[in-house]
Amino acid sequence: MKKSVIRQVIVFEDHFKEFRKTLGRDTLKKLYQVLTLIMTVRVIPTKFLRAIKGRKGLFEIRMEHESNIYRVFCCLDEGDLVILFNGFQKKSQKTPIEQINRAEALMKEYFDKKMNQNNG
Repeated sequence: MKKSVIRQVIVFEDHFKEFRKTLGRDTLKKLYQVLTLIMTVRVIPTKFLRAIKGRKGLFEIRMEHESNIYRVFCCLDEGDLVILFNGFQKKSQKTPIEQINRAEALMKEYFDKKMNQNNG
């Protein structure tokens, strides 16, 4: 049975695509399973999607595969649109601040571009 899509997932620029290129086939398969879950489940478990504390509107998609931990930053737009930004393999307990700052800058850029398109 085909699952109905609740949310659409899109990528902003090439940051996610660059991250995706670094992943092996099995890891990529797992990532797409998590993205499918995000697209088709009304209430997403925090195991897979969590808000970044202190960063309004910024979320991380969380995934583990073969004892490796991966994160993909994203935001929500218009309720049912998930915008993917940068991703990385997590090497320590804390998410590197430079990765969060980069994602926040990309989110700002996304909304600035959207605002300019709507006003232009």
